[in-house]
Amino acid sequence: MTIHAPERLLKISEVMARTSLSRSHIYALIKTGDFPAQRKLGHKCSRWVETEIDAWTRGIAA
Repeated sequence: MTIHAPERLLKISEVMARTSLSRSHIYALIKTGDFPAQRKLGHKCSRWVETEIDAWTRGIAA
């Protein structure tokens, strides 16, 4: 049996720090499909999956 750690969810401030992108640029990239979309957790709560952000940053660094 394999035990998987739960996915870590990032706030927009953490995404901005990891990618060096502004909030508006992140949302513009999401709109064009060039950045991982956030997960809506409530009316005013969104988070990004850490592994998706890590994969995106590795993709642009290559």
